[in-house]
Amino acid sequence: FLRRKSPSPSSPRRRRSPSRSKIHYKRKRSPSVTGSPVAKSSPHLGSTENKNAVDKQRLEEEKKRRQKEVELRLLEEETTKRVEQAIRKQVEDSLNSEEIKHEIQRRIDEGRKRIHEEVVAQIEKEKVSALVEAQQRAVREREKKEREELEKKLEEERKKAEEAQMKVAMEQQQKELERYQELERLQKEREEAMKQKQMEEQQQKQNQIKLLGKNKSRPKLSFSFGMK
Repeated sequence: FLRRKSPSPSSPRRRRSPSRSKIHYKRKRSPSVTGSPVAKSSPHLGSTENKNAVDKQRLEEEKKRRQKEVELRLLEEETTKRVEQAIRKQVEDSLNSEEIKHEIQRRIDEGRKRIHEEVVAQIEKEKVSALVEAQQRAVREREKKEREELEKKLEEERKKAEEAQMKVAMEQQQKELERYQELERLQKEREEAMKQKQMEEQQQKQNQIKLLGKNKSRPKLSFSFGMK
């Protein structure tokens, strides 16, 4: 049966494009072919179809590449699994053989004998080291006690020295604070005195201005009375 093609994305553009007769008719009427919008639209349609074909081919190639990667990965996993199974079976077969069992038992017996000998030697060694350790512990405890007593004395002397230094520093700080407060008080008194002096001078100036103003106004009044 005939398969009906689905409309491509560029089909609406083909329906909008003019027919050959119309293009031919327009070419006869227009002296310039390059100025026609129809001449410009044809290459655009061709490039769109080429681009769609390239994209489709690229998607197909990408799909094939991914499928090949999946197949290779599955093949690699299957090969690794088979190799591991073969190695495991070979090891199990070797361990189940009589020769290997005898070798394992021989090594176990030798290990037990060696461990027993090492334990006996270790016990004798620990007895000697315990005696030496007891003696050394007594010496260490005595030295520790003497060191602690010496450190205690040094700590007490250090605390006394720090307290004396702290006392001197506090006294010096108190003196500096009192000196600073005295300087600050003197500075405030000086500023207050200067401020008071400026206010008095300003008041005197204002009084002089008022006095001068009264003196200037009185002669004018007397003169006006004389004219009458």
